[in-house]
This record gives sequence, structure tokens and C-alpha cells, in this order.
Amino acid sequence: MMDFALEAWVSLLIERAKLRWMLGGGTPWRPGEKLKLLFAGYNGTRNTGSDVRVEEMMRQVRRILGAENLELSVMSQNFEYSRGYFGDARQVHLPDIFPPFLGREVPRHHGVIACEGSMFKSKFANALATMMIGSLALAAAENKLSVGYGAEAGYMDPMLARMCRRYCRDSLIITRNEESRQVLRELGVPTEEGTDTAWTFEPHPVEYGRKVLRDHGWNGTSPVLVVCPINPFFWPVTASVGKYLLHALTGAYRESHYRTVYFHNSGPGVDAAYQRYLGGLGNAVQAFRQRRDVFVVLTATERLDTDACRRISQRLGGAPVFSSHDYDMYQLVSILRACHMMVSSRYHGIVTSMPGLVPSAGITMDERIRNLMRERGHPDLLLEVDDPDLESKLLPILETLYRERERIAAGIGDTVVRNLRMMARMGMYLEQHVHTLYPDFPLRRGVRSWEDYLPPINSQLGELLEAYAAA
Repeated sequence: MMDFALEAWVSLLIERAKLRWMLGGGTPWRPGEKLKLLFAGYNGTRNTGSDVRVEEMMRQVRRILGAENLELSVMSQNFEYSRGYFGDARQVHLPDIFPPFLGREVPRHHGVIACEGSMFKSKFANALATMMIGSLALAAAENKLSVGYGAEAGYMDPMLARMCRRYCRDSLIITRNEESRQVLRELGVPTEEGTDTAWTFEPHPVEYGRKVLRDHGWNGTSPVLVVCPINPFFWPVTASVGKYLLHALTGAYRESHYRTVYFHNSGPGVDAAYQRYLGGLGNAVQAFRQRRDVFVVLTATERLDTDACRRISQRLGGAPVFSSHDYDMYQLVSILRACHMMVSSRYHGIVTSMPGLVPSAGITMDERIRNLMRERGHPDLLLEVDDPDLESKLLPILETLYRERERIAAGIGDTVVRNLRMMARMGMYLEQHVHTLYPDFPLRRGVRSWEDYLPPINSQLGELLEAYAAA
């Protein structure tokens, strides 16, 4: 019921914004002004993937539209966790009960760029998708820039799908795969195909990651296997006032409490599935470690994954754990790229390691890693989180990562370069869309190469572009 209330509340705000615009309200962009853009996303929770995506979006937008022409703001749920991120962008606090915030903040800007990867899905939280739809729709209601950038779409609950159909038809959604385009096309939402935006992220140099690994026991010669586990079964998060009151008064639902009125999926079935997943993953890694001389580390690229990392670490006798709670995105991605093999249930664990050509396998809870492995040509390196034979199937995959590192790395390099080109195309779509909506906005002139639509890239990516240019 609380999810329904949030959806109805946001829908009412959108209708009110439409009426206000029709009656002459709102503040349009005027030539000579800086274009004020609000980046709407799930930041400030130490979710490395979400933060990396937005960091690169902002760098790309500044390059394409000109930093001198822009005034950028970005949502953050906790300024402490997002300190030092996003350049000179103004960070604004996104409260847990977000509709009043959206109603105030979106009209202060000339446009919204929605950043969350899982933008149109009920898989994780209807509230999150409602916030994304509301941000886009409130901007579109005033005929302002309304762009979903690098979005993914999947199953949505019926009311959420109706909201998307009704309120996003005046937005431009650039998806990160064709499957998402198909979902949105069926809802009448305009789309273009793009990709994720994490490909250009520049972490600390790999020497930083190697030093951290040595400080935690790595001998400098054995291959490093990094494991990125999650709790795949405590999603979706749902809002519940009843649970919140019981939790506040009696301490009930303590283990499933996310924050304020939001609670994870819970129950004996969830606990049993989680234990099977941890057992299968941990046992396979332990068996592989007995066969091969590898140094195993656990990494929580989302702060919530720290529990899964610690539980598997205990099974392995105390393997090092690196959590985004303790390491920022520049540090954590450097550690990932210093490793030699990866098994991950985190999509961005895989994506952010790929520019370092780290061979990786995925254990997926949804279509994101599945789509990525298909694109890479590595369906043999994919398993499902609820596979009853996870342990027996994962062990040979680990052997494949060990023996065929060069072959796998070649497929990864080709995929990275292909996605860099797609990311540049996204930048072209954005530039064209801004020009259509704001024809007097001062865009760059002259002939430009496709690389000019990317954020500035480092020497490592430059070398990859040269090595895989023919492909």
C-alpha cells in the first residue's frame, strides 16, 4: 500500500506541474543562462556502480555541452558517502520520502538526466522506479530536457508500467541494451540504444590496488581471484508504514530493515536461498583454491554486500574483504583491476574491471549480467544465483578463467571498445536532443571525431582503442 501511495503521490505532482505549465508557470531556459541540469539517481549509498556511472555521465556532459555553459546538481542520499565525487556539481539531499523533494527541486532546473541503471524495474524497489519516472515526468511536464541515460527496463508492476506509459512518452530514454528498448517501445516511450557509462571511469593507478593487495597478504606472484557476492534474495525493497511502526516500537523486522519505512524481502525461504547461494559459491572457491595457487579476496562494491563477503570469508578461513564502506570508488575499482580473475554477482563489479582486461564470470540475479555475457560472447561463463548445482558448475568455470585468461581478455577488450563507441553515440544523441529543445544553446562547432563525444580518456583506454581498432 505504501508503494501505491508513493506512486499516486508522484502522479498527482506531475499532473499539477502540467497544469501549472499550461497556466504560464515554470522557468524555461533563456539564451545567455547556464543550463541547470539535475542528475537524478541512487547516489550517496556507497553503491560503487551507481556512483561511477554518474561520475562519467557528468564528465561526458561537461565535455559535450561545455562546462562553462552548465550548472549541474546531483542527488545524494548521504553527503558523507559521496564526498569528493562528481566534480564541482552541487549535491542535493534526496530524502527517503521523496515526492515533496521532487516537487520542489525539479522545477528549479532546466532539465533532468535520470542516472539509475535499473531505471524502469520492479526487481529492486518500486519506490526507486517511481522516483526515476517522477523526476523525468516533472521535467517533461514543463517542456524541459528529460533524458534517461544508460537506462535498463524490465518487468514493472502494472501501476508502475501505467505511470511509465503515461508520463515518459515526452522523455528520451537512451537504454543500455536492445532488450530494454523493446520493453519501453511496447509502452510507447521514445528510445535510442546506448550503453552503460562506467566504461570510461579512471580509478587510482593499478599500483594502488596492487599495494593494497600486498598489504593484505598477497605475495605479488600468485594470481588473485576476486569474488563479488551479494544477497540476491532480499530484493525487492518495499515501503511499509506498518512494519516501520512495529520496528520503531518493538524492534521487529530488525534484520530486514533497510532504512526508515523501507524493508528488504525476508522470511525463511529467503534465508535458505541465501545460505545455498553462499554455500555453493564459497565451496567452489575453496575447492578451486585447493587445486590452484591463487590468492582469494572478497569485494563488496555495494555497501550492502559486506555481509555476504564476510560470510564467505569465514568459510575460506579469513580471506581479505574490501568493502565500499571503507574504500571509495577510485580505490575500489583500482583493487578490482589489480586482480587476475573475477567471479561476480554485481554487474558493475564486472563492468569496472573490464577496461583492465580482468577475465570474469557472472552469477546473475537478473538480465543485466546475462545481457553483458551474451554481448561478450561468453555465455559459458554465466550461472544463475538460484542454480541448485551452483557449486559443481562454478568449479569448471573457475578453471576456464584460470586456463583461458588470454582468450577471455580478448573478448573483453573488444567489448570495451565497442561500448566506448556506443557511449560516444549516446553523447551525440544528447547533443542533438539539447539542440532540438534549446536551439539557441551554444554547442561546439566544426568537425569532430567520435572520441570527442567521450569524457577525456586515460592512456590505458587509449591503448585499448588502438589494439582493438580493427575489430
